[in-house]
Amino acid sequence: MRLIAKFLVVTALLSLAACDSDPVELRLVAPSSDLDLEIVQNLEGLLDQSTAVRIQITDDQQPGETALDMLIAGEADLALVSNYLPYREDITTVMPLYPSVLHIAYRIGRDASSGPALLNQARIYAGKEGSASRLMLETIVARMNLPKDAYSYVDRPGAGTVEPPDVVVVFAPISPKRIAELDEYRLFSIGSPSDIGTGSAIDAVTALNPPLRPFIIPATIYGAATPEPIVTVAVDKLLVARSDLDPSIVYDLVNEIRRLQPALSATRPGLFEQLGDNFDVSRSTFVVHAGTQDYLQRSEPTIYERYSGVAEVVVTLIIALVSVTLAGFRVLKMRRKNRIDRFYSAAIKIRDSISDASNNNDFSELAIRARDLQNDAFDQLVHEKLAADESFRIFITLSNDVLAQIEARQ
Repeated sequence: MRLIAKFLVVTALLSLAACDSDPVELRLVAPSSDLDLEIVQNLEGLLDQSTAVRIQITDDQQPGETALDMLIAGEADLALVSNYLPYREDITTVMPLYPSVLHIAYRIGRDASSGPALLNQARIYAGKEGSASRLMLETIVARMNLPKDAYSYVDRPGAGTVEPPDVVVVFAPISPKRIAELDEYRLFSIGSPSDIGTGSAIDAVTALNPPLRPFIIPATIYGAATPEPIVTVAVDKLLVARSDLDPSIVYDLVNEIRRLQPALSATRPGLFEQLGDNFDVSRSTFVVHAGTQDYLQRSEPTIYERYSGVAEVVVTLIIALVSVTLAGFRVLKMRRKNRIDRFYSAAIKIRDSISDASNNNDFSELAIRARDLQNDAFDQLVHEKLAADESFRIFITLSNDVLAQIEARQ
């Protein structure tokens, strides 16, 4: 009974620990874009008071491909990447956060009559190797049949270059605050708004790249850099995770981000309007995470799924407790057997001494020894050092038989 009581107390304490457990902390790879980094830092700050899940951003900024490598290697749990990156088997989509728009900016005075004219002999900044913007540029160049030596890559603007790049190609959220960066540039348009849906070049781009969709940057949103509407493409920025991340954790993460949508929209107006209860993951390059699927289907994790780790500990403790209890019973049974064997031996020794007795004094002494032996056995029975089982009854029968033999000889 005492063992059972202790087990119930331990189980209750573990249950309370599960209910009051600290928030799960997830490592998120710092994105290479400074604007994307600002957005995830806002999210990190808002999640700081969450009771379910929090994020910690890594120190070094990494492009999308490297971020995915870090997830697969187990060096991080989450990453913010473009939906334009190639499919990876071990990467899953948690949710789309906001659209990232392709900005193609060129220096004022450069020939922008066509794509080949724009890129020919241009010094281009298109992000780091493996980034979505560079992958997109290489796709465009391949379709134009431009040779690799027709253009060159340069460092990011303002990073110590001798002169600004001729062309800047970046996927980035719409941010009117960046007007100053485009002071010497104009944005290149793939067509006119009326071309969308008519089989034009913009339709060809989106048809060959399903994650992309047509996007119109309104006139004057970037001041003089956008004197008229700019037709370009957009792709979702996806929050992705390793496929083996616990579904209940992902469910809680999605739920918390949805809860924080008003606060996110307040810091970035117009950026998170698509973040509804039933956000669209049909365009995702990666497989949708099981936790996200549960959220979209409103299949809330069970208590066991949430605290499966604690449940596994409890089951292990139960098995260990049962094993220890059985081992204890075996040890106790062996000790009791050893004790009753001692009484057997003493009774047999008294019985063997009957034949050597020659007078009443000897018989009386043997009778006293037999009765003392019985009294000792009953005393140990009372103190639970012997068990009232068949072995004890055999000893009593044996000792009574010895007393009967002594009495007959007397």
